[in-house]
Amino acid sequence: MPYSRTPALTALVVAACIVVTACSSQSNRHATGWVVSSPITVAMITHETPGDPFWDLVRKGAQDASAKNNVTLRYYSDPSAAQQAELVQNAIDQKVDGIALTLAKPNAMVGVVRKAEANNIPVVAFNSGMANWKAVGAMEYFGSDEAVAGTEFGERLNSIGAKHALCVIQEQGQVALETRCGSLKKAFRGQTDMLYVSGRNMPDVQASITSKLQQDSGIDQVVTLGAPFAMIALQAVDEAGSHAKVATFDTNKQAVEAIQEGKLEWAVDQQPYLQGYLAVEALALYKNNGDTFGGNAQAVLTGPSFVDRSNVAQIAQYAIRGTR
Repeated sequence: MPYSRTPALTALVVAACIVVTACSSQSNRHATGWVVSSPITVAMITHETPGDPFWDLVRKGAQDASAKNNVTLRYYSDPSAAQQAELVQNAIDQKVDGIALTLAKPNAMVGVVRKAEANNIPVVAFNSGMANWKAVGAMEYFGSDEAVAGTEFGERLNSIGAKHALCVIQEQGQVALETRCGSLKKAFRGQTDMLYVSGRNMPDVQASITSKLQQDSGIDQVVTLGAPFAMIALQAVDEAGSHAKVATFDTNKQAVEAIQEGKLEWAVDQQPYLQGYLAVEALALYKNNGDTFGGNAQAVLTGPSFVDRSNVAQIAQYAIRGTR
């Protein structure tokens, strides 16, 4: 007797064929029509000062982009520009597929960036060096416009009636930091004093700010260029018995909480998580699909934006989880 399928069995076979066909079609489309993330290795080199949680946010963004794009991430850091250049050279010697780096002191990085280019290793810059990345030879840049950030900070000081600002710079010669204070000084109608401190020595930072505030009771605004220094400045203000207010560039969980509590006036956010994420994402897209951001000519801005009591609640939930 010839074999005959029941209606239920026929329906099951048809459904299975549909599933198989769909899976096959999806697989083929992935292979021919979608961007496939081939395994690559990316070296990320920064000027991180050990213990600064800002770089935890950068690294978290880079790690998340790496996981998404089948990237092996090798993260290296050193506050010394000469050592940063050496780390880049090491990455070139290791024949990585791409390099993401910061340009805190661009002149020290020109030679190795050119060497990477000569070895067909794409380089993207982020966080520091917005005015220099093209001249250095980087393919793309992701970060905040520090000149705009400093200008807007100075204008905001004008709007609240500040008269005498103290801008605390934790690393002399670091281009982003110098630009912040320099642009602020140009925009601010009051007096601006620069105070250089060693950012690697927090007790010294606090002592230096305290001493300056005790020497000059006219200072009514302390400006710091990193969230950890803002928290130190708040302690210095109390120790000096000063009436000065404190505002800062950059955020972290503690700074967000201080804004919520009304202790810190505001922070200028440059979205470090996003900088790390985009730097890796850009290299993955370039290697796998030839994509570039900014048309090879324009920086991709991640800031500046102000975080204050009017909008801090929107940021706080992400600061708690370590991404803002």
